[in-house]
Amino acid sequence: MPYFIKEDAMTSQEKKQLCITACKVRMGIIESTHAAKCGHPGGSMSAADMFTYLYNKELNVDPANPKWEDRDRFVLSKGHTAPGLYAALAYRGFFPVEDLLTLRKAGSYLQGHPNMNSVPGVDMSTGSLGQGISAACGMALAGKVDGKDYRVYTLLGDGEIQEGQVWEACMFAAHYKLDNFVAIVDNNGLQIDGEVAKVMSPYPIDEKLEAFGFHVQVIDGHDFDQIESALNAAKQVKGKPSAIVMKTVKGKGVSFMENQVGWHGKAPNEEQRQQAENGLPHGQRCVHVLVGGLQNKFDVLVCSGRSGSSTGGRCGGFFGCGARTAVGGNALRGADRCGIGFRRCGRCGSGRSRRCGLRGSLCGGGGHDIHRVGVHRRTVYRLGG
Repeated sequence: MPYFIKEDAMTSQEKKQLCITACKVRMGIIESTHAAKCGHPGGSMSAADMFTYLYNKELNVDPANPKWEDRDRFVLSKGHTAPGLYAALAYRGFFPVEDLLTLRKAGSYLQGHPNMNSVPGVDMSTGSLGQGISAACGMALAGKVDGKDYRVYTLLGDGEIQEGQVWEACMFAAHYKLDNFVAIVDNNGLQIDGEVAKVMSPYPIDEKLEAFGFHVQVIDGHDFDQIESALNAAKQVKGKPSAIVMKTVKGKGVSFMENQVGWHGKAPNEEQRQQAENGLPHGQRCVHVLVGGLQNKFDVLVCSGRSGSSTGGRCGGFFGCGARTAVGGNALRGADRCGIGFRRCGRCGSGRSRRCGLRGSLCGGGGHDIHRVGVHRRTVYRLGG
């Protein structure tokens, strides 16, 4: 079966913007489940990059008109990972970001599973595993019957595909030649009871989907280049549905959550929330830090990795505002436009730091952790190196 072959990558600026947004989505997941004291962060984090790409590059949707008839459709078949979908929708502008903190609370429209009747941007109410893909297939067939150009996407869990209804839907999609339909499987290898391979092995997922009549691609679900190429390739497929099996890490982005089955359906406590904020790496070791809560957020992206240069080479870290400042052995962005400067770190004494016009200090040299600094009434947390 066809595996992903890397072709022309998207621009560096596009990937950086996607990285910024993915970090925001991950922190939205952490903040919302922490506020709710329940929820499913693990599978939400593993799918965060796909959520980010879909809502910021792939889907033809309009946040100002979420019921637009000709929009692309997305169905979260693994509905328990609603925190990830909600964060992606919020940062795409479907509803206020601060509403994420109302997750699962009495009276909130953001309940534990997506509700198409209350949440802008949600195309199908889901939660009972296996049913989402069936609804998505119906939408795709309706598009064909009505002569519409919209496409339909659904995201399933690798534990979810143990459900027989999933394979009935796959037969349906192949029978009706739904080439406007893409099924994405989040293969993070873990479900609520443990490893999927031990609970009820679905492997080989790719070969089974291919046998059911799908065009199948296998990708790294945390690589935006691969996500883009796979989705573009799916658009070229004619006469059969497409499936993308994305290899991911459950809890991706927070070291103590990664590949830990216990984080399937457990919310972080206050200490764990702070640990996640202090050290959420993502690919290029970037992090989005929510400061003062979502209602008074201040977007910051930093990198504490070494650049390999003592004169300020680029290490891939960047601030959301886009300005660049070389500091010590790292390249940091944002000092000039944000008003955040740097001064000599008491730990390493890096020499090329800049004086901060506000309060506190950040370490920009020696590859050390960036130290906690108070900026007016907001707080920027240090990131692990």
